[in-house]
Formats: sequence, C-alpha cells, structure tokens
Amino acid sequence: MPRVCYVCNKGTTAGRSIKRRGKAKKDGGVGRNITGITKRTFKPNLQRVKIEENGQTKRVQVCAKCLKAGKVKKAI
Repeated sequence: MPRVCYVCNKGTTAGRSIKRRGKAKKDGGVGRNITGITKRTFKPNLQRVKIEENGQTKRVQVCAKCLKAGKVKKAI
C-alpha cells in the first residue's frame, strides 16, 4: 500500500537538511557556514481507519488532517 492519503492524495515529499557551523555575526562571530546538504523526506501522518463508502466498509489510510476535518465517515 502506498504512503498516500485516500482522501486528499497527500504523499511523501522531498527536501533538504542543511548542516551549519560557526557563530552568528550578531553574537560576535564571523557568520554561519554551510558544511553539508543532505536529502530528506517529509512523510504524511497516515492512520489506518475503517470507513463506510457506498454502504460498504473499507480499511484505508487517511491523513490526520482529513480525519480531524471530518472528511471521512468512520465505520461503526
């Protein structure tokens, strides 16, 4: 099962993590220098829930934002 929200189609996105060293200029240093940039991923907060759709019960992955907003109807 892919890491994607069933309702809003939110998935994993990529970004960068930046490492810095040194002391900031405002604190009396010569400035912060970037010493490394690495790739990283941002994953959605997915929950496995049973939902009711067209009279049938399904188990799907829904992000916490959609659950909180009430975009899905949970099965009893």
